[in-house]
Amino acid sequence: MSEVRLELAGNVATITLAAPERRNALTPAMARELVEVCETVDGNPAVGAVVICGEGKGFCSGAHRATLAAAATDPVDDARFKELLSVYQAFARVGQLQPPTIAAVRGAAVGAGVNLLLATDLRIVADDARILAGFLQLGLHPGGGHFTLAGRLAGRETVAALGLFGEEIDGLRAAALGLAWEALPADAVEPRAHELAQRAAQDPELARAVVRMMRLELGPPAVSWPVALEAETAAQLWSLRRALAAGRL
Repeated sequence: MSEVRLELAGNVATITLAAPERRNALTPAMARELVEVCETVDGNPAVGAVVICGEGKGFCSGAHRATLAAAATDPVDDARFKELLSVYQAFARVGQLQPPTIAAVRGAAVGAGVNLLLATDLRIVADDARILAGFLQLGLHPGGGHFTLAGRLAGRETVAALGLFGEEIDGLRAAALGLAWEALPADAVEPRAHELAQRAAQDPELARAVVRMMRLELGPPAVSWPVALEAETAAQLWSLRRALAAGRL
């Protein structure tokens, strides 16, 4: 059964992470499926906007623990490294979607799930959403270009509080800090995200051209996302091995 669902309504595509029994944690197989769905969306010129959401009570609880544990057993093993990298590639691919993207966030977004919501162009969050990077609590170095992604939206204090000091914030705080456009009651999140998406998607060709220019004009951060992904890899793998030895994975 598919763990990433793609639905089309008019010119809006909805991509739903559909593994609620594990809070939509990304396995390598699910990550590869997400990449394939993104390819399908980009190949359909009628799609003018995309909404990313999670099935069930949570948005995404990050990389599946078994994937992290497998990578930790032998961080330089090619197969295990590629499996971990596939999770990073999934939300990086979301960030490269040609139409404008909106994350509709209910429940918890943890670890790589935070990176996934940060990868989109806009975020609508539940006022009681739980946003927690949580890397250090597991004894892990943040991966996936986390600081670069967070730094595109928020200032140094916020980035440090989330990624370094493990602060958890709710949706209201996320909106106040500039990490989300709006914080709403949970049942209003996806309707609002689709309302905004439909507005942008009326002219798909124009929407794609405008978002491409917006991303270009805002410019890359001091360290680009691809460079951050590469730079963090060695430290991330080291921390995985260390966390496994300590019994945290």
